[in-house]
Amino acid sequence: MIGGETSMTSPSRGIAPRAFRTIYDLMEANKKTFSFKVSCYMLELYNDKLLDLFTAGKEQTKLDIKKDKKGMVFVSGSVIKEAATAEELFYLFEKGSENRHVASTKMNAASSRSHLIIGIVITSTNLTTGTVVSGKLSLVDLAGSERASKTEASAEQLKEAQSINKSLSALGDVISALSSGQGGHIPYRNNKLTMLMQDSLGGNAKTLMFVNISPANYNADKTIISLTYVSRVKLITNDASKNADNKEIARLKDIISKMKKGQQVDEEEI
Repeated sequence: MIGGETSMTSPSRGIAPRAFRTIYDLMEANKKTFSFKVSCYMLELYNDKLLDLFTAGKEQTKLDIKKDKKGMVFVSGSVIKEAATAEELFYLFEKGSENRHVASTKMNAASSRSHLIIGIVITSTNLTTGTVVSGKLSLVDLAGSERASKTEASAEQLKEAQSINKSLSALGDVISALSSGQGGHIPYRNNKLTMLMQDSLGGNAKTLMFVNISPANYNADKTIISLTYVSRVKLITNDASKNADNKEIARLKDIISKMKKGQQVDEEEI
């Protein structure tokens, strides 16, 4: 996700730094019409436990996966940080990534032992009408499924692999249900991963999925499974709608947010 070099300008930079730069380039191009605010949270799902990568080394608070009235997923209890520039956002991403669980196996010298989720929430305010529009870009780095016979993993790593495979299986079930087009029950609640990705797959989402595959004949069966897995995502069809509030609703939401945090509300705001 970061790419070959940890730099915002490197030709081999990955999806994350490219996305960060594009966000702020678009904001710069529209700054005469809109004001913007960018905030983010960064989590990992490790052994079926949700961890906040912005609070590593500190006592973890309870994290609850919830949805707002418009279907946007948020994580209650998570640390949310604001970023004024692409460089600030990339710095936050790098610091959070340092706290992610990784380990060496026979198949990968730096194997991810968890799923990584970074949610970037962008809020724009129309300077003329006061209309507030919000959206979220979710970047999800899925740990790959593993076979113990190939990775020669330790006992602890086998436990991690079981958790990874279980969550990927649940994600596959959700993708199958969404791509069937039958409109039946979607089993998002079967796993924390699918609960977190609910607004990244269904509803109002546009989804892009990239899969890393091996060119070696030794891994041909795994390659076929991976390609079949990801090809189903192309069959998912969603109906896009704008997540917007008018000026008055946005003002009242801001007042409520301040009151919940125990902050003082000025008379001019009421």
